[in-house]
Amino acid sequence: MTDRVTPEKRSRMMAAVHGANTAPELYVRGQLFAAGFRFRLHVGGLPGRPDIVLPRYRTAVFVHGCFWHGHSCGRGKRPATNAAFWNTKLDANIRRDRRIRAALKTAGWRSIVIWQCDLRRATARLIKSLNVERLAAAKRE
Repeated sequence: MTDRVTPEKRSRMMAAVHGANTAPELYVRGQLFAAGFRFRLHVGGLPGRPDIVLPRYRTAVFVHGCFWHGHSCGRGKRPATNAAFWNTKLDANIRRDRRIRAALKTAGWRSIVIWQCDLRRATARLIKSLNVERLAAAKRE
């Protein structure tokens, strides 16, 4: 399948993609805040600079775009043009993500990945899980 836009337009489109403060990330942050959770953003002291960090729960949250992180859903479909480049790039992203999650686990942190295609349900599951922890902590006090 050929690209439907000019190389110049594609270049502008790709340059507009940002790694932080994306719309899916803002959604997750808004939902967490509305549920009463406080967090830090893009903490440099942790492996992979997680998008959202809940220090009280030792939880690092990554909000992944399906394309950029090689998800198996339809949004994660790899381009047919320049396939060698994209396969190398996306495979490296997947390996890096695995290394980061392993490093966080070794350091005693829980890492949660919220995929773009499952944004609303995964965010609701995260909040439910954190609420369970919050209630358990309150009972211990």
